[in-house]
Amino acid sequence: MIKLLIVDDEPLVQIGIKSMVNWADLGIEVCGAAMNGEAALKLIEEYSPEIVITDIKMPKMNGLELAKACRETYGQIPLFIFLTSYEEFQLIKQAMNYQAVDYLIKLELTPDSLTASVRRALERLEEYRASQAYRKKGGEDRPTLQGYHDKFFIRLLHNLFDSEEQFIIQARDLRLDFSDSLYLAAHGEIHSDATDQMNDSQQINLYSSSLQMIREILGKHLPCHVVSLDMKHFAVIFHTKDESLAAPEVLSEAWDNVCRMVNNYFNVRITAGLGSCVSQPSRISESYQEARQAFALSSRAKPVVTISDLTGDSFRNSFNISLFRNDLTRAFEEFDTDVLYSTLTQITELFAQQPMRYLQAVDGACNILYLALSLLPDGSQTLSQIFASYSDGYRSIYRMNNVEQVAEWLTVLRDGLCQVLKSRRKTYKDHVVTNVQKYINSHIEDRLPLNEVAAVFGLSPNYLSALFKKTCNIGFSEYITQKKVARAKTLLLEQDMKIYEVADQLGFESAFYFSKVLKKVEGISPREYMQSHLIKPNED
Repeated sequence: MIKLLIVDDEPLVQIGIKSMVNWADLGIEVCGAAMNGEAALKLIEEYSPEIVITDIKMPKMNGLELAKACRETYGQIPLFIFLTSYEEFQLIKQAMNYQAVDYLIKLELTPDSLTASVRRALERLEEYRASQAYRKKGGEDRPTLQGYHDKFFIRLLHNLFDSEEQFIIQARDLRLDFSDSLYLAAHGEIHSDATDQMNDSQQINLYSSSLQMIREILGKHLPCHVVSLDMKHFAVIFHTKDESLAAPEVLSEAWDNVCRMVNNYFNVRITAGLGSCVSQPSRISESYQEARQAFALSSRAKPVVTISDLTGDSFRNSFNISLFRNDLTRAFEEFDTDVLYSTLTQITELFAQQPMRYLQAVDGACNILYLALSLLPDGSQTLSQIFASYSDGYRSIYRMNNVEQVAEWLTVLRDGLCQVLKSRRKTYKDHVVTNVQKYINSHIEDRLPLNEVAAVFGLSPNYLSALFKKTCNIGFSEYITQKKVARAKTLLLEQDMKIYEVADQLGFESAFYFSKVLKKVEGISPREYMQSHLIKPNED
């Protein structure tokens, strides 16, 4: 189990945190509690907890000093969740240097908020451990770290799903609920005047901490998904069944709180654009297109603009990336450099033909950037490599001042992506198949039709089938059959299950069909297989 340590100089707070959550349900064991940082350090050395929940202000050694000591001694783990009060803004800013998972206000602490914070810590822990394993193994598991969650929302915001079925399958696999009746999208940016004096790690901390607070504050007003797009921009998808929650005054209050609180904590500004409400998930991309149009008119004086604020003369044509949907998704998902080169060349030429459409050109380049960051393995690292000669890396797109400069930037992106993708094509395809195999093995008791598995990974069924056959020298269905039979043999012998029970558990249509499949693979029926493996009594 994951070990968690509680550090607070108030015994009642320690008891409250211990009893507030059923830790076993989260796979967590509370390994101890300490009254100050010095005592906590000794327990950390003894028990090696993965997560520490600590107050900031404590005697002898405060929470920040504790986190600093742990970073210097142990590295990234344990992860820290800080307990704060309203007046500790400056201390919270310091906590950013230690990559805190979250900051919880003591007076507002609830079982739900504590559980949500700990779940974020568990997710970060899993990502960190997976990235460590990746580095040790030379990258063989990297595609599992791509963040299918973010990829899903990027597709949703840009209407990039091939079909309604693909959307439903991926939402189900990611355990995302889209049963609400109202949806509204927003597009935002985090502004800081201090980033020029920060290194990359500090900028990442500032952005991730600000985004986490945005997520927390907006979530208190209205259920939402917050999606990171790059190191400055983010998208929000609000969802509800209650029309009153999506009322303009509610949204206005939510964004006012976001702008004020994030500025107080981190000295950054927020600007955002909001689209209109839609009734179906398939229309979220329409709301997002409107949000980006509204965002183009946001400013320091009016940080949040809604689509209803725009007059006819105020509308800006945003770049509709869905026009290039099939080609871009195929290029990024299949590492098809020919299609990628052709498509980006077409877009670049389109921009060059309309030199007065600067806002549309920047919007288009940014959206292609978001797709590359989200859909490619190691998207951020790949793009940083491509724009290594630029002082601000791929974020240089934000200082392009005219359409010609945007087109030049997009040309650099195109040539760099094609070069990188071509060199990694075979390795990446092997990785895709490895991840599909892992998915099949972990879902072996489910029905696994080709179209559903392909949808989980955002691939076309025909492409996955051909790729699987070429890489494994075995057909997709044949591989699943072999794995199901292997599992069935274990269930029959080791768990003493009846034939019809095994057939039902492994998703076969019937016991008769299961028997037919096993006989085809093993040459004997399930009953004959069981009898042939019976242990004979000792006759000596």
